[in-house]
Amino acid sequence: MSRIIAARHASDHFEPDDNVDPKLQRQLRGHLEQIDYTAYSANRKVLNATLSSVDTAQLQSLASATALARTRWVAAGLALAEAEPYPTPGQITALAELRKAYEELAGVYDGLRRMVERGYLAYAGPETA
Repeated sequence: MSRIIAARHASDHFEPDDNVDPKLQRQLRGHLEQIDYTAYSANRKVLNATLSSVDTAQLQSLASATALARTRWVAAGLALAEAEPYPTPGQITALAELRKAYEELAGVYDGLRRMVERGYLAYAGPETA
């Protein structure tokens, strides 16, 4: 069980401990909710001062850039595999840079999606009828 606890992510929320007084659990839950709200408020304030919202066109551009980066990375890897029995250290470094570019852009997408999902950032999507 201690392995599971050690592997928890920072986004885990309050879980009561059977050995703690219920009144203390409620107090702790209240404190943790206050902390969560403070983080939420700070995220909204900072993001809205910089971005305010994200729209479909921006998401499309990000998705296209991410897809292109992934394509370049995979195509380069395939080309290396076909060209030589074993790539040179310089070629591996260049391939790693292409992977890093793809992973960074994919991380931006994940972060942006999380910001919208959590309500930190408004999504100005297409109007629905």
